[in-house]
Amino acid sequence: MRLVFTSNGWTDYRSWLRADRRMLLRINRLIEDAMRHPFEGVGKPEPLRHALSGAWSRRISGEHRLVYLVDGDDLVILQARFHYE
Repeated sequence: MRLVFTSNGWTDYRSWLRADRRMLLRINRLIEDAMRHPFEGVGKPEPLRHALSGAWSRRISGEHRLVYLVDGDDLVILQARFHYE
């Protein structure tokens, strides 16, 4: 599976580089697990509904979520901060 970031997803990811390396390690673990098992595993994966239907979410922390979708062989990171936007 290939990893792809949207512009918002990449901005969120880069913000963790500056703000909190420990959180970035958690995000990297979630991404690695999502690439192996997109719909199960760590971070309590859950399908999203409504405007983000088709996307999935994993818990980074109580406040932040990793939001992604699977498009063929691509794992597309939509968001890596805050709740669903």
